Amino acid sequence: MEILSWVLFGFVVGLIARALMPGRDSMGLLATTVLGIFGALLGGWLGQALGLYRTGDNIGFIGATIGAIVVLGIFNAINRRRVRRTGITGRVTDADKTDRAA
Repeated sequence: MEILSWVLFGFVVGLIARALMPGRDSMGLLATTVLGIFGALLGGWLGQALGLYRTGDNIGFIGATIGAIVVLGIFNAINRRRVRRTGITGRVTDADKTDRAA
């Protein structure tokens, strides 16, 4: 039952992070849940390591959401760079033009 609680908590945190983070995300429900779980782990670990709160404090939810936003930002940065580099859309981008000119 505890694992199900972590999955549900990760899903909620992931949804909140996606709603607060500007930009377009092409993630499904599974990726959102994984994002939220990793964000909760990162935010919880950092918050406790910095002494901002203890295990079980309600403020940990905010730390988990901030952690999920950080993980989402890293995911978007990696995904954006990969799309530009591989040209998944099939369109010629500015990066393609500069690569061909060089």
